[in-house]
Amino acid sequence: MSEPTPQSTFDVRGAVDLAALARPQSPPPGAPGGAPAADGYVVDVTEETFGELVESSSSYPVVVLLWLPTDQASAQLGTDLGALAAEYAGRFQLARVDVQAAPQVAAAFQVQGVPTVVAILQGQPVPLFQGAAAAEQIRGVLDQVVQAAEANGVTGRAPAQGETPVAEEEQPEQEPELPPLHQEAYEAIERDDLDAAVAAYEKAIKQDPRDALAVAGLAQVRLLVRTRVGDLTQVRTAAADRPDDVEAQLAVADLDVLGGKVDDAFARLLELLPGADADAKEALRVRLLEYFEIVGATDPRVVKARQRLAISLY
Repeated sequence: MSEPTPQSTFDVRGAVDLAALARPQSPPPGAPGGAPAADGYVVDVTEETFGELVESSSSYPVVVLLWLPTDQASAQLGTDLGALAAEYAGRFQLARVDVQAAPQVAAAFQVQGVPTVVAILQGQPVPLFQGAAAAEQIRGVLDQVVQAAEANGVTGRAPAQGETPVAEEEQPEQEPELPPLHQEAYEAIERDDLDAAVAAYEKAIKQDPRDALAVAGLAQVRLLVRTRVGDLTQVRTAAADRPDDVEAQLAVADLDVLGGKVDDAFARLLELLPGADADAKEALRVRLLEYFEIVGATDPRVVKARQRLAISLY
């Protein structure tokens, strides 16, 4: 990702050296006079949970406050950041790290003083500022963090504590709108008016002979028309009794294709080709080409059958 680098105009001279623990103290978080306890969009991070925090930065921005919770400057900044986290309502998560309790995390950020604020976007740390600052100044930096996150595709919302993160619902892909004649054919099939569907597809092909979808659709509807009447048992019996009867074999081949027995249908018609007369060969050729459209030109069964057809005809 491109490296986001929100800039700060804050004066860092107020940063507190980690060794200067004689600074005025505040009560611990959650106690009267101290920073609020972690809640809502504010979490306290340990060395054990830090890895999970970094992973979450691929879904939403994380703002890390490295602090001494009982230090007055840290407590005030923690209070201000916590209020802003609630105001932003999940556009970022505030993660507080006690640098004394989690020295390895502090070392990872190369912390020189507290409080220090760093953003994490898609696993990358982005230094923000050190020391105290007015809420409006902080808000400006947070806006830059959110904008940088969005520019890099990090657009999720942080969950409030107690919430289960909800993945954004995937919107089903909208099917492309059918051309008018295709839509007409589809609606005709839906109401079982196959003749109207045939007419619509034929008109579409007349308008554009290269309309492959119309050609395939017409072949499919014609197959439905041929197989919707008659006794299926009689059709198969006739084909078995008259193995050289082209019409009988075409009829049972239709049933095979309709039932998914594509190889059987191809083999049945291809075996008739060598001994067939010119008219029969043409009927077999046309029917096989219709089947190829129905099954699909790239289907391996079609590729193989097309080769056998070409050899048989020429």
